[in-house]
Amino acid sequence: MSPTDRDMRTITICLILLTVFTTGGVLYVLRAVLVPFVLALFITMGLTPLIDVQMRRLRFPRGIAVVTSVMIAVLVLALAGIITSVSVARVIQNAGQYQQQISVFVVSTVDRLPFDEYGIDTSQFIGQLTAQFGGVVVGIGNAVIDILSNGILVTVFVVFLLIGRSAARPHGSVWAEVESRVQRYLGIKFLVSLVTGFSVGMVLQLLGVQYALMFGLLSFLLNFIPSVGSIVATLLPLPVVVVDPSLSTTAAVLAIALPGAIQMTMGNFIEPKIYGESLDVHPIVTLMSLVLWGTLWGVVGLFLAAPLAAVVRILFGRLEYTRPFAEAMAGRLDPLFGED
Repeated sequence: MSPTDRDMRTITICLILLTVFTTGGVLYVLRAVLVPFVLALFITMGLTPLIDVQMRRLRFPRGIAVVTSVMIAVLVLALAGIITSVSVARVIQNAGQYQQQISVFVVSTVDRLPFDEYGIDTSQFIGQLTAQFGGVVVGIGNAVIDILSNGILVTVFVVFLLIGRSAARPHGSVWAEVESRVQRYLGIKFLVSLVTGFSVGMVLQLLGVQYALMFGLLSFLLNFIPSVGSIVATLLPLPVVVVDPSLSTTAAVLAIALPGAIQMTMGNFIEPKIYGESLDVHPIVTLMSLVLWGTLWGVVGLFLAAPLAAVVRILFGRLEYTRPFAEAMAGRLDPLFGED
């Protein structure tokens, strides 16, 4: 590599870093507007294949296909919102009772452990742990309600994006590649998450766990968060399972073990075989994207982290000086460090 090329690459890297920090500040400040818009943008990408099917197979005019697709999306989101809101409201209403029962469970469990032999005072630890439970439950409920409150604004954005979308994209364009990869990801992820959520909900329902329908729905939603979502979905029923006196020990163990096995099977065996190179983003980059977008945009950022990472990789791959970074995001480090 010549000195001129080396200087140009150094300048490019510095400009990229400055752009990243500046863009991050703008994204954080304008999150109230950008979050609903970007969420609507991805929903529009997910609905586009449904519109195309209606136009090609059913011979529907584009206007009717758009209206029916939006109605289907609104009905699905409304049903999911009603189920989640009712279930979360019930959990918040019974948070005090659950907190008391968890306190009894924690005390009995801690008493069996040899903390006294090491001079550890467990009273303060128990008090803090049980006091945090009610706050966590309320926090989860408020987060869900906050997401649902943006539903109307997201729907408005979706309608205008679908109306203003052109019928075809130029082959080989950046946006065509973004749409292709994101649509494939969303389609496969939706089907896999649907199977996962339905299986988890049915298992918990058969075991007699309270709020089984809500936990199934949350498993479906959280499966869109790579890696972390499946772990959270598996552990979510734990407080309810622990404090429910009507559940036997066997049922309580199975209520955690079976959903965990379902999540592990779908995440480690089924999804990798189906996905292939749908996003072409390394898992480490996906985890870093989770931290970044979760910090900037909260819960919604976690759901959008994986497709946003793919979009950034595609954009980097279109520019000569950033192409090595695109290859690095896909796990191919040779273009970044291979030249001297």
